[in-house]
Amino acid sequence: MTQDARNQFRPDDHDNDHFILTTVVGSYPKPKWVDRARDLYNDPEGDFDEKAWNEAKDDACRLITDEHERAGLDVVVDGEMRRNEMVEFFAHRIDGYEFNGPVKVWGHNCFDKPSVVDEVEYDDSWLVDEYEFTTEVAERPVKVPITGPYTLASWSFNEAYADEESLAYDLADLVNEEIEKLVDAGARYIQIDEPALATTPDDHAIVGECLERIADGVPEDVYLGLHVCYGDYSRIYPEILDFPVDEFDLELANGDYDQLDVFRDPEFTANLALGVTDAHTAEVETVEEIKANIEKGLEIVPPEQLTVSPDCGLKLLPRKVAYGKMENMVTAAREVEAELDSGEIEVGSTPVSADD
Repeated sequence: MTQDARNQFRPDDHDNDHFILTTVVGSYPKPKWVDRARDLYNDPEGDFDEKAWNEAKDDACRLITDEHERAGLDVVVDGEMRRNEMVEFFAHRIDGYEFNGPVKVWGHNCFDKPSVVDEVEYDDSWLVDEYEFTTEVAERPVKVPITGPYTLASWSFNEAYADEESLAYDLADLVNEEIEKLVDAGARYIQIDEPALATTPDDHAIVGECLERIADGVPEDVYLGLHVCYGDYSRIYPEILDFPVDEFDLELANGDYDQLDVFRDPEFTANLALGVTDAHTAEVETVEEIKANIEKGLEIVPPEQLTVSPDCGLKLLPRKVAYGKMENMVTAAREVEAELDSGEIEVGSTPVSADD
């Protein structure tokens, strides 16, 4: 782990000596007109063609990227405006997948769960165009979230491979290929999303091998993160510290930080991206509440190893609420930095290298 990879995201005009990196996990509420534009595009009797649909998505990406910058985030995402669902989006772009209709997952919610019917193969880039567009319209660094191979395998029907493990490894090789293209395009902050790990924590060794394949050949100046949410972290810690990533993005606010103690022993040697606002609550936390949450993160790592973000993607929240959470989060981080500078907050943790 190198702190130089993280420090490249510190703004040149940052006011405080300390720096707590602020970002979002990925997804963000879509403007309502995006759904209307999609319906028009999918209407066989309509005249809303592909050019108009692409223009609508471009406009949404501009709008949300600007919204992230207005909130003050150090690293922005386009809110995944071009993506419909975290597995479906990628499965449509990987040879070997096919779709046979939606599957009900909970309540009235459906997921167009894909099937792997043949050996998966890389065809064309998945995210480079998205990254290049966002970078062109953004004034701040851009993070690229990618659904990880273990989740892509676990949340699909496997009709072609002897086991899910073999499928995950082949998918990891494809993710590595995509990351190479993203790196060539200039991406320096890439986040692998593996929510399925929380539901099947005994497979952490499979995820670890997937990440070894993904990280193979990735330059040191590329900051790799892993997002895991809503699970029993004691079943994957400290084993995850051996994963070849710089940062672990963990959901803890939704559980009122009941699992914080998991990361005290042994000492947390990676960078921590801590969820400090609850993505499942349609209320904007106050600055003081978020500051208290940030200080919980400082019990585990020092400021130079801490990133703050919402617990998870914000796409299910009202857009006004999502923006309020981001804006208050940035204000809280800057106030905590100033209090660290003045000595009002004392840090119990000292920087730890994974090599120590």
